[in-house]
Amino acid sequence: MSAALPHSVGPVVVIGAGLVGTSIGLALRTSGEQVHLVDRSASHAVVAAGLGAGVVDRAEPDEVRLVVVATPPDAIARTVLESLHRYRSAVVTDVGSVKGRILDELRASGADLSRYVGGHPMAGSQHAGPLTAVAELFVDRTWVVSAGPDNQPDDVARVRRMAELCGAQVVAMPAEQHDEAVAQVSHLPQLMSTLTAGHLRQVPGDHLRLAGQGIRDVTRIAASDPQLWRQIISANAEAIRHELEGVRADLDELFAVLDDPQALEEFMARGRSGARLLPGKHGAHPADWVAVVIEIPDTPGALGRLFHDIGAEGVNVEDLSIEHDATREVGYLSVEVSPPFAERLRTAMKAKGWALRA
Repeated sequence: MSAALPHSVGPVVVIGAGLVGTSIGLALRTSGEQVHLVDRSASHAVVAAGLGAGVVDRAEPDEVRLVVVATPPDAIARTVLESLHRYRSAVVTDVGSVKGRILDELRASGADLSRYVGGHPMAGSQHAGPLTAVAELFVDRTWVVSAGPDNQPDDVARVRRMAELCGAQVVAMPAEQHDEAVAQVSHLPQLMSTLTAGHLRQVPGDHLRLAGQGIRDVTRIAASDPQLWRQIISANAEAIRHELEGVRADLDELFAVLDDPQALEEFMARGRSGARLLPGKHGAHPADWVAVVIEIPDTPGALGRLFHDIGAEGVNVEDLSIEHDATREVGYLSVEVSPPFAERLRTAMKAKGWALRA
């Protein structure tokens, strides 16, 4: 039988006042929780506190009920162990991208794992530091909770409740399965983005002027902190190596079909099929949406007027993105809508003087 979720999870200590830690503090404070911030950089903690993520004063150890470790990956296991010793009435969780390595290090230390519940919010960005934090970072995002056999139901419920207070959707998943999954959907894509962006160093500057939104989409996450990603990838190298072997086999096949138009089309179709497997908004199938692309002139207030005109049509927007033209002073707003609304929106936008891109 699962434990009832507690109304309050605090007092809470968040260790690490970077993007994720500060965002957790902001979200919990919005929900009325008492949050104490700890960071080895006093200035980070002060900035996070100034944003409203909590207070910097030291909490009484016996009063703390939850500790969230949001340090860089290499420091997580050590910080979890220190927290288990210091806060003996608290459940300790973390936000690390890899769960198996942490468990291995904690077991090797002989730690009592009954009060440690692993966690991983699938949210973040290529940016870092407390100034990039927002309370809405985790809204509708997946938050993995990796409970162990020694955990008490009440402790697991406290971690689940904390994730829900942050607006996340909780998924229970054992550590080994979690590490395999993130290798497939997070760590491998990061490396593919890095490979693509790294290759751009060999591309002449005149050629880079032809770059469109596609290459920017693919390389966006390559701008992430390499030191952070070195820690993540090193901690999950075995699972990532298995995925890379699959990519190597796919590359060999691609070389083999480059001069065979039919086989090449079939190869490309596999990618399209794979992309359609990713769930979209509210779990909807992205292939069910149609893009209406509207040109935005680079003039003050243009984007606001466009949003107003779209809203006036009563069309439910499923998703949107903005692309900038590299040579003209215009942008393009791609609005994803359900098929029945697509032609209605196109007609309305033309009638209101907006240019559409085919």
